[in-house]
Amino acid sequence: MCLLQDDAVETCAAQPATCLEPSALFLIPLAMLLAIAALLLLAFSATQQKETDFYTFKVVNIRGKLVSLEKYRGSVSLVVNVASECGYTDSHYKALQQLQRDLGPYHFNVLAFPCNQFGQQEPDSNKEIESFARKTYGASFPMFSKTAVSGAGAIPAFKYLIDSTGEEPTWNFWKYLVDPNGKVVKAWDSTVSVEEIRPYVTELVRKIILKKKDEL
Repeated sequence: MCLLQDDAVETCAAQPATCLEPSALFLIPLAMLLAIAALLLLAFSATQQKETDFYTFKVVNIRGKLVSLEKYRGSVSLVVNVASECGYTDSHYKALQQLQRDLGPYHFNVLAFPCNQFGQQEPDSNKEIESFARKTYGASFPMFSKTAVSGAGAIPAFKYLIDSTGEEPTWNFWKYLVDPNGKVVKAWDSTVSVEEIRPYVTELVRKIILKKKDEL
């Protein structure tokens, strides 16, 4: 009997793969599958982590072209959902353009997103909206395609603003202040004038200017 056992040992030594227990054979492909699943999960997590600030999103501009908000990284942005036929239109457009004129040269932009969700007060086409803003108010700030900014249909960029602040637009001309790193600093509703929030914007712009001076 001992001779038979010795023969079996020698056979296994010569052919180790075929002498593994069935359970061990099953564990090898299972371990490989788990390793692949872990790698896929890491890849997915890395992709998700890229969209951690406002500037990582892509949006459609007023001319219908898909653009990345990355171009505004390093600058302060005031994101506003605008409308052409609202009671707040005249005062806000004038003040927003003045802010753009005063601070635009110093790493600042108003980013205007037309929206027809509130009172149906932005009914026209993108072309007509842009023409109205440029001709009536001399708007020189970037404008984007008419879109939804609240509810289930809100574009991802606005969902990020809402999630970051807990403040969701309920009317036209809500304003979100975004810092140079794409993080939302503060949000204001329609009743707060641009003049009232100007000090917050100016302070962020001032910090950029001072930082750039220190880097010289």
